[in-house]
Amino acid sequence: MSRCVSADEVAERAKKLHFSSLVLDTHDDTTQRFFSKDFDLGKRNPDGHVDIPRMREGGMNAIFFSIWIDGRILGPPAVEKALDQIDAVHQNVLKYSKDLVFCRTAEEVRRAHAQGKIAALIGVEGGHMIGNDIRVLRIFGDLGVRYMTLTHFYNDEWADSSTDKPAHNGLTDFGKDVVREMNRQGIMVDISHVSDKTFFDALEVSKAPLIASHSSCRALCNHPRDMADDMIKALAAKGGVIQINYERSFIDQAYKDAYDKVSGGVVAATEKITQECSGDGDCTSRKLRDLQTQMEASGALPRVSWERIVEHIDHVVKLVGPDYVGLGSDFDGATMPDGLEDCSKLPKITEALMRKGYKDEDVRKILGGNLLRVMEQTEKVSRELRAQ
Repeated sequence: MSRCVSADEVAERAKKLHFSSLVLDTHDDTTQRFFSKDFDLGKRNPDGHVDIPRMREGGMNAIFFSIWIDGRILGPPAVEKALDQIDAVHQNVLKYSKDLVFCRTAEEVRRAHAQGKIAALIGVEGGHMIGNDIRVLRIFGDLGVRYMTLTHFYNDEWADSSTDKPAHNGLTDFGKDVVREMNRQGIMVDISHVSDKTFFDALEVSKAPLIASHSSCRALCNHPRDMADDMIKALAAKGGVIQINYERSFIDQAYKDAYDKVSGGVVAATEKITQECSGDGDCTSRKLRDLQTQMEASGALPRVSWERIVEHIDHVVKLVGPDYVGLGSDFDGATMPDGLEDCSKLPKITEALMRKGYKDEDVRKILGGNLLRVMEQTEKVSRELRAQ
């Protein structure tokens, strides 16, 4: 006769699984905070979502630091600002080398984990930062950039965004060349933020699987930044992975509807605050979070539970299986749901999945294994293209 498993036993098993796993987050806007005199990555900070003490507490041992600037900054200024942020990541890794190690490959990430280090990686959030110059993409690759989001909030010169009016009908010919060069450089093609047409164009052109570094499911929350079921199926069919975003308005329909009603919509609210902050990323993220917090306090917005994140993960698993979903929080760039206020709370996700009956091996895939598989496949495509 089978023995009933107590809640305490599940919690203990989940804790052991979580803290022995590689827990990888593909999108953290913490980079913006490196330029603030009040922020120290090595110390527990009273605000924000990510720092080394809280990463250790939450078992997050692999992180993609996002490089972001306002999508209306183009050309050489965009390149310069991107390079400043890439350098800031490298300098912070050097400063905290006891805890962090910079990684360029899936194997290096695994090695860092085996050594008890936190793997630090870089993702560029917006193709406008190559300055419309494919040579800059190669420089990014040399500096260790391992994914690039094809657009951000606005269209760039060669690809349409999900939150702008279509200008290119997806990818231009140059945009398709960018995707091909990303394949050659071993840079994962990230389709978070892009229009649906841009997504399908990139899917057709890329020889490597695609990632959505920080997107959720449109079937559960009809936001343009989320992916429709047909997109998720197409992504998975070519081996890609959707990394679930924790932003309240991406995971909860009632919250999104209320936010749109009181703010005039995500586009209007973001544009207004971006202008107020003169393109300062940390300022923009902070003010957007403050706005949402104020509206919640007044009762204009509903509360959102962290369990909605698990629902989005579960939706993808039911749709295409456990091999095509992961974690892409948008920490330090979004408003977190109740109960998952920062990265120290991540073990909750593992426990929730185990309570749903997920197998240990599938939980490990979701926590980081799926993304590492895509990295490995991208590296393989790069080697093959370079050998031609």
